[in-house]
Amino acid sequence: MITALVLVKLVSGKEGQALEEIKKVPGVAHVSAVFGRWDLVLDMETEDLPTLSNTVVHKIRPIPGVLSTETLVTTAM
Repeated sequence: MITALVLVKLVSGKEGQALEEIKKVPGVAHVSAVFGRWDLVLDMETEDLPTLSNTVVHKIRPIPGVLSTETLVTTAM
C-alpha cells in the first residue's frame, strides 16, 4: 500500500465543481481545504506507485478547475 499527500491548486471560480469530481476519484481517502499556496490536500491510498502516478496524472489533473498538483509520497518512520 502506497500513501501520499497530493497538493492541489484550483482555478478561481471552479473550486466547488473540481472538489466534487476529486472526491469521486478512487484512491482519494480524504480531502482537506487549506489556506496558502495550495487549495486542497488529498490523502491518497493506492496499491502501488504506478497506480498512484496514473491516478494523479490521468484522473485528477484533467478535472476542470485543477490548475496544478504536487505529490508527496509518505514513508514510515
